[in-house]
Amino acid sequence: QVQLVESGGGLVQPGGSLRLSCAASRSISSINSMGWYRQAPGKQRELVALITGGGYSNYADSVKGRFTISGDTAKSTVSLQMNDLKPEDTAVYYCNVRILLRTYWGQGTQVTVSS
Repeated sequence: QVQLVESGGGLVQPGGSLRLSCAASRSISSINSMGWYRQAPGKQRELVALITGGGYSNYADSVKGRFTISGDTAKSTVSLQMNDLKPEDTAVYYCNVRILLRTYWGQGTQVTVSS
């Protein structure tokens, strides 16, 4: 059973930066996409950023210009560099990897932006 393990969350002041990382417990073949989602209290889980196996990336409007996703399908790893963080970015962030017939999720890592 493949597990996705996230790291890098924490508490940061507004305007600060964090880098989230996600690694699979073993190599995943034929990755269609890798991404990051987030869920704030009382809200639905939403897509933050996505990168396809071909290198195409897509971002939520709320994070464009501030967040950057990078991924390595050969190593089954994906990262999210978050700059200029805002209190509204506070949420649990989940790593996601999709292959043809399955979707893997990480356990989530808390990001809190507060002064």
